[in-house]
Order: sequence, then C-alpha cells, then structure tokens
Amino acid sequence: MHEPQADLKGRTILVVDDEQSMREFLEILLTGEGFQVMTAPNGRAALEVFERKRGAIDLVIQDLKMPGIDGVELLRRFKERCPDLPVVVITAFSTWDSAVEAMRLGSYDYIRKPFDTDVIRSVVTRAIEQRLAIQNAPAHLRDELSYKSEIIGNNRLMQELFGLIKRIAPTDSTVLIRGESGTGKELVARSIHYRSFRRGQPFVSVNCSAFTESLLESELFGHVKGSFTGAIENKQGLFQAASGGTLFLDEVVDMSLTTQVKMLRVLEERKVVPVGSTRPEAVDVRIIAATNRIIEQAVRERAFREDLFYRLNVIPLFIPPLRDRKEDIPLLAGYFLARYSKQMRKEVSGISPTARLALSEYGWPGNVRELENIIQRHVALCDGNAIERITLPEASPAGQTQQETVPAAATIPPEGFSLSERLDDYERDFLREALRVTGGNLTNAAKILGMSYRSIRYRVKKLGIKSV
Repeated sequence: MHEPQADLKGRTILVVDDEQSMREFLEILLTGEGFQVMTAPNGRAALEVFERKRGAIDLVIQDLKMPGIDGVELLRRFKERCPDLPVVVITAFSTWDSAVEAMRLGSYDYIRKPFDTDVIRSVVTRAIEQRLAIQNAPAHLRDELSYKSEIIGNNRLMQELFGLIKRIAPTDSTVLIRGESGTGKELVARSIHYRSFRRGQPFVSVNCSAFTESLLESELFGHVKGSFTGAIENKQGLFQAASGGTLFLDEVVDMSLTTQVKMLRVLEERKVVPVGSTRPEAVDVRIIAATNRIIEQAVRERAFREDLFYRLNVIPLFIPPLRDRKEDIPLLAGYFLARYSKQMRKEVSGISPTARLALSEYGWPGNVRELENIIQRHVALCDGNAIERITLPEASPAGQTQQETVPAAATIPPEGFSLSERLDDYERDFLREALRVTGGNLTNAAKILGMSYRSIRYRVKKLGIKSV
C-alpha cells in the first residue's frame, strides 16, 4: 500500500482551527514537508473552502472545540459529503466521549494537544497513503484495505511501530513480528504488504500450529499426485500461491523440526520441493513470520533451530499489549462501535461512564481482539443508543483473567450423580470461556488451557460447543 514519498508532494491539506497560532504552525510544518496547505478559522469557513475545492483536498486536520459549528458536527458533515476523506481530529480538551465520538464518526485519528511534530508527520503521511491506496485499488480490495491494513494507536510504542513499518515495507527483508495473542500481528503483516512493491500480488496467511507436520508441509510446499494416501492430484503449495507477494507464517515456533529444516532451505535457496517430488521450483515470496512465544527460549530448549531464527529475525517488530497502551482504548472502542453498529444496522452511538470505567480498568489478557469481541457482543445485545454496562471476566490486579476454582470440599447428593456428566459440564464451561476470550480461535484457546490443537478440536466437537 506504500506510495513513494514523492507522490505525496503537492497533496492538499485543509487545516481548521480557531487559534491562529495553531493554523500558522501547522501550515509552516506541513508546507515544509512538501504539502499544499489551506486554512480556515472555523467550521463554516472550512465547509465553504471544501465546497470550492472538494476534489483537490486530500486530508483535513481539524480542531474539536470551535465556536459556531463545533468539531464533531464539522466532522459529521465532512464524512457525509466525502466518506473516504481522511479527517484527523486534534484537541486540547480530550475526553473519553469525544475520542469515542470522533472515531465512531470516521475520524482517521484523534490527537491530543500539545503533540509531537513527528506524530503529525507520521499520521498525515499514513492517512494520505491510505487514501491513495484505496482509490487506486481494484474495487474488490477496497474494503480489505480499509479494514485490514491500518492499525489504530497514538501510544508512543505504536508510533515507533508505525515508523518501522513505513521504513521496512519498501524493502524485501524478512520480518519477525512478536507480540501476545490478539495484539494484531496479522494486521501488521498486512500493513507491511500493502505498503510494499508487492501490494498488487497475493497476501497469503497460514497458521503453522493448525496443521500436523505432514499436512503443514503439503500446505506450504504442495504435493504431487500419489505422494501419500489421499493425494489424488497435484496440489499447489502456499509458497507458489503467494508468488510475487507475501507469505505470512503465524505461530512459526510451532513448526516441527523437520519442517524447519525445509523452511530454512527455502529461505536460503528460494526454491521449494513439493512433497513426493524431486524437482525444485523457484519461488519469489517475501516472508513475514510471527509468534506469541519467547522464541529465544525455544532455541535454548532446541525446539526451534537457531539458524532458522536468525534467518527469520532479520527485522524484528514488537507489538505492545493493550494493557501497556490504555490511552488507545477509547480510539479502538469508538472504531469497533462504528464498525459493528453499521454491520448490525443499529444506532449505538455511545458508551456510558460506568462502561468506560470498566473498559479502562480491565487488564485485557486477550488484547485488541478481546476488546473487539466485547464491543461487538455488547452492540448486538444493546437495546438503546448507548452501551450502559460492560460485562467482563473478573480480572486480577495484574490484569490476568482469574480461573474458576474447584471447591475445597466436594459434596455428593444422597441420590448420587453422574461424575462424567459433571466433569463434561466443567470442561464445557472452561472451553467456552477460552473460546470467548480468544474470539473463537482454537489454537489460542488450546494454549490457554494447556492442550494440543488436536485435543481441543476433538473435545469441542464431542461436547457440542459452537465457536463464538
């Protein structure tokens, strides 16, 4: 999704702020970056400029508190007139309500004053790049680019991550993304892909823990007819399917040592040998790998090859957990509120103070994915215009979800009971909770419960549990 920086020169930005000093500051800053800058002192003047220059404006930066037409109403009118126009809100009066409302209405970002000039430069560049990419993409890819290629966050660690993504995307180096489950590792991988010269080619994703050793090799490298029972025809592997594009290897540490050897050979030779074949096939693929585990520990325990680790860890990226960037929760909550209200055709437009407090104090062991699932569920269950109360798992001070405990003294009723049925009930409850926390992801739920993927899949099916 990366457009060369030169293509951004001359793009037009409209700055709307009732403070003359802020307008002048942003005009000098952005003009120095090569942008054309127009300014307006209030909402009414901004709308007049927009109507005259609508087709020429690539981005709006606007204040939130202004006389006359306030920032929220101005944002609403901009998005009504031009839904794909990125609008960045800046304000010295930051509140949960204003952040949620701005993101719900479609603000690209929400920045508190005073701000770092590097943050403004980064946000402006990413916003315009995003818009250009969506405009230039085939129609069938536009929704994917909108929802799956942009990451939300103003936290310092997230800003550093954005800077790294921008710098490494145009290269063809292998990337290793690290972070807890639910932090958005695939989202980061997609963002790198869509900003690279491979953006017009496939982005292919595979979860390495979801397959047995033999099946993973077949998925990755393909196989020839008759190479094993059930191989009734030649099959193209994911390396070939991603040709010219990017292959994302999630949970890469869960690869078997045998598969790791073959992966190392592919990275060194840029050729794959399908299962059952002796003929190498050249592949042109960028590799992005990810793990939620401490890979150095796996190397020390000889569960992961050291040479493969160095091959993958050319450019390391780290995604911070949500508990370390809680200032981003209102932005994410507003974004998900807008997304699922639209999907469900509901007019849910706010989050009550009680619900906001619950979201702020929770530890988020499931990270952004858990927040998304909780907002989605509460939008679905909401009967009014606002989410009044949030139901969350009980959390410990460290922010980790507490597990239910078995009573110290068990009692048996006089009439007796079926122990197997009781144990099934207990297991069913734990499995449902693990699936809820992980958004229905069997692989991650298995890790939480200390089970193998095969075991949890069998137990979920046996106990008749539907994934959330």
